[in-house]
Amino acid sequence: MTSPLDRLRVMTYNVKGLHVSRPDVIAVVRAAAPDVLGVQEPPRGLLGRWRMWRFARAVGMRTVVNGRGARTTALLVAPGRSVSERSALRLPNLSGRTKRGVAVATVDGIRFVVVHLSLVRDERAAHLSELLRDHVPATRTVVLGDLNELPDGPTWTRLTSVLVDADPAGGPTFPAVDPQHRIDAVLTTPDLLPGAATILSGPEVLHASDHRPLLVEVTLPQ
Repeated sequence: MTSPLDRLRVMTYNVKGLHVSRPDVIAVVRAAAPDVLGVQEPPRGLLGRWRMWRFARAVGMRTVVNGRGARTTALLVAPGRSVSERSALRLPNLSGRTKRGVAVATVDGIRFVVVHLSLVRDERAAHLSELLRDHVPATRTVVLGDLNELPDGPTWTRLTSVLVDADPAGGPTFPAVDPQHRIDAVLTTPDLLPGAATILSGPEVLHASDHRPLLVEVTLPQ
């Protein structure tokens, strides 16, 4: 399935390193057919980039940002979509725990910022400040990913003060089986028009990862 050129199917998905069930993750992504896929917890380590490249091929996409400074994030794009710039941004390791990064790319003129924010509140706040200051323009931007925080927390409050929550009435996304917490999100600048938003479900979703993916259709400005 190919989206019209004035719309993008945008998906965010924490794939848990493809350790739970790689075949089911592949089935979920292929069925959803996103134009842009923001990945959290991609495979890492010595063969991580190669495993992500193989995964992209299996789902019919290409890796745009993968590994290096992106660390806990990756960005995949469907054929036929243009990519004009890309970067992998290292975030400072303030907690001494997981080293985190951000995948950034411009796809069909829209800037995508894929995040996997820290479990540590102060580090999460510091990383968000850096992102909003330096990497989230006021127009033509989508921020997507695993926020590791509930919607009533300060991260969501800061993000929704400048961005539009694409699924404000959305249900929980974590854990995949019997989800209780909404911690995954797609947010856009006000000039973009988020449309239908779906938290995916089904047998493959339940077996693929510990998160449910969120799929949003975004209309591009004319």
